Amino acid sequence: MVYFPGVEASAKALRIVVADDHHFFRQGLRGMLAADGMVVVGEAADGARAVALTRELAPDVVVIDLKMPHASGVDAIRQIAAASPGTQLVALTVSADESDAIAALAAGACGYLLKDTHPDELVGSIRLAADGHAVLSREVVRALVEHVRADNHAIAQATGEEYALTERELEVMRMIVDGADNAAIGRALSISKHTVKQHVTNIYEKLGVQSRVQAAVYAVRNGLV
Repeated sequence: MVYFPGVEASAKALRIVVADDHHFFRQGLRGMLAADGMVVVGEAADGARAVALTRELAPDVVVIDLKMPHASGVDAIRQIAAASPGTQLVALTVSADESDAIAALAAGACGYLLKDTHPDELVGSIRLAADGHAVLSREVVRALVEHVRADNHAIAQATGEEYALTERELEVMRMIVDGADNAAIGRALSISKHTVKQHVTNIYEKLGVQSRVQAAVYAVRNGLV
């Protein structure tokens, strides 16, 4: 466990705990987050210490690998989610396997990102996670959608009209299922990110969901895409 008692965050700086058993990866991530104005208040090299450090420091976000000694990332996520509900959890791993993603999300993570995520996307996703948003790498969204499709291959195709989705909302919904973020959707459809955000909000309200993952799973299960 590494604890930085002298580190003081500004009122707006996010306080982060990084849990990964590779020292140089932690060091690199710490520098990346610091460059974006976040403060890494502590580091842990295994799952058990990540749990203890989170209880001690109450960070805004814990960024945690899944493969660590003493307690797996999934076990640590489950314990942190139960003991520190005010802390958001983001799994940062090399595995795009849907079973790993499902296990981490079911344990309480609000994010599942791959370690090859572009730095700008990574820090942006951590900020979104701090606000309670679900954040997932595109490859992970695709894997989850394919998993759901495999389990629901016999579902009849539904239409957007049944759910009061407009043609534009259906276009946005299809891109969400493909794992596109708001910026990518805006570029593809030649609309502003603000407009995309409004479409996404409308989709959430009409489908009765609260995140992109829920929306994608709902759309696939009900034959919308």
